[in-house]
Amino acid sequence: MPTVRIGLQAHAQTYASEATIEAIRQATVAAQVQGRVLEARVDAGARVRRGDVLMRIDTREADQAVAAATANVAAAQARVVEARASLERTRSLKARNFISAAAVDQAQAAFDSAAAQHKSAEAARAQVDASRGFATVTSPIDGVVAQRLTEAGEMAQPGRPLMTIYEPGGLRAVVDVPQSRLAELGKAGLKAKVEFPESGLWLDAAAIVVLPSADPRTHTARVRVSLPADAAGVVPGMAARVHFVVGDAPRLAVPAGAILRRGEITGVYVADGKGGFSLRQLRVGSPLADGSVEVLAGLNGGELVALDPVRAGLLRQAR
Repeated sequence: MPTVRIGLQAHAQTYASEATIEAIRQATVAAQVQGRVLEARVDAGARVRRGDVLMRIDTREADQAVAAATANVAAAQARVVEARASLERTRSLKARNFISAAAVDQAQAAFDSAAAQHKSAEAARAQVDASRGFATVTSPIDGVVAQRLTEAGEMAQPGRPLMTIYEPGGLRAVVDVPQSRLAELGKAGLKAKVEFPESGLWLDAAAIVVLPSADPRTHTARVRVSLPADAAGVVPGMAARVHFVVGDAPRLAVPAGAILRRGEITGVYVADGKGGFSLRQLRVGSPLADGSVEVLAGLNGGELVALDPVRAGLLRQAR
C-alpha cells in the first residue's frame, strides 16, 4: 500500500479572493441599420476571422428611409429656389428704393435658413444611404463568438447589440480586494495563482495590475490578473479564485487524493504500525497550489497516511 509521511513543509502563504474571468479584448457587434435579420451565420462558440460575415439584415426599411430622405431633400431644394428668387426680387426693389433695408435682411435670413435646411437634409440622406452598406454584418476581430444576442427573424435597430466576440488568447481574472490588503498586494514581484475550484485547474498568473483607485462605496480596489495564453478550457464569465502569494509559512498538508469524504466526514487512513490502517477524521483548510490540502487538526507530523483511501478501507474491512 503506497503511503506518504506527513510533516511540516514550507508552503506559500496566500490571500484568496473570488474572481470573475473576462476577456482583455472583446467587441460587441451592434446593428447600424434598421431591418429584419435575414440570416445568422454563426453561433456562440464559433471561431471567426476579421471580416467574416456574421449576419445579414434586410434593407427594405432602409430603402424606404432613403426614399423619404430623398423627398425631404427635394422639398428643401424647392424652398431654396423659392428663397433665392425672393431674395433677388427684394434686392432689386431695394435698389430702386421701393423697400427698406430691413426687408432685404429678412429675405436674406429666409434664404440662409432654407439653405441650411437643404444642407441638413442632404446630410441625413447621405447617412441613411450609407447605412444600407451595413446590411452585411462582419466580425471586427479574430476571435470566438461568446454570445449571439439576436436571432434570424428578429428586428435589428441601430445600436442594438447583435453578437459579442472575444479573443481567447487574452483572458484575465478580475478581483475586488479590500483596501486593507493593498499594502501587501502593491509590493514589487507579487505572484499569484488562479484556481478554478470546479475543475481543479490551477494557473500561474502572467501579470498582475492593481488599479490606482478605490471604490468609495465598498472601499475596495480592483486587481487584474492576466492568465497565460494557453489557458485551455477557460472562457469569459467563469468563476475563479485568485491566491495572492504574500509570504511563506510552515504547514501540515496531505495529498488531495488521500482524503476520504463521506457525507459530513472528512478523513484519511493512518498506518497503525501493525500493518493496518485506521480512519482518522480531519479538519482541513484550503487547497494548496501543489495539489495538497492543508490539515488544521487531526494529524501529527511524522505519521504515515495511505495514498489510496478506498484500498486502505478495504484492507481494514478484510482484517
